[in-house]
Amino acid sequence: MKQNLVFLTGAGVSAESGIRTFRDADGLWEQYPVMDVCSATGFARNPALIHKFYNERRKQLLQVSPNDAHRAIAELEKHFNVMVVTQNVDNLHEMAGTPAEHIIHLHGELMKVRSLADESKIFELSESNLETSPETRIEGHPVRPHIVFFEEAVPMIEPAAEVVAHADILVIIGTSLAVYPAAGLMHYARPGTPIYYIDPNPASVNTNIKIIAEPATMGMKTLTNILLK
Repeated sequence: MKQNLVFLTGAGVSAESGIRTFRDADGLWEQYPVMDVCSATGFARNPALIHKFYNERRKQLLQVSPNDAHRAIAELEKHFNVMVVTQNVDNLHEMAGTPAEHIIHLHGELMKVRSLADESKIFELSESNLETSPETRIEGHPVRPHIVFFEEAVPMIEPAAEVVAHADILVIIGTSLAVYPAAGLMHYARPGTPIYYIDPNPASVNTNIKIIAEPATMGMKTLTNILLK
């Protein structure tokens, strides 16, 4: 019987694909004040700016591909019941081969928008139709990025906590462990659950956590050797 292997992934897992993170020295926060482009207040104040910002992020996404870390996670589906809980809004885990039903996007999905009038109406954008604006209508609905902004609740946090609670092995990869509530998910793991933390600059964590101080691609090679030995 396969063990439940749960990954908590952050920006570092996609950084090696060329997706710029917010927190790096040359990250997106250097270009944009975060509360202007990633907050509910910012959207209410200047929706056109936020539509423009996410249009740019989608164009960037089309220029990158999954890296060896994404592919290694997908490859482990052969040996484990894999679930990925990601803070990332890109679709690189899906592109690498992890089934969409095995992925929980905590902070939303870049290639989707949703209705401002009915949040249950979610629409997937295509590569040929990436751009939206305050004037965009899909099936008659004005739309916004399908992103969890700062100042908004994280609707998928409870399903994610449930997944972590059933993990036989938990892997944290490419995250600063600075963004809550996502950073608190590891605490839902059952006592005694093996926890691995892959990051070249790991945050200070409990000594029971096994640290692999490597970038995501190298760290996943190390982890795979450990798990499959």
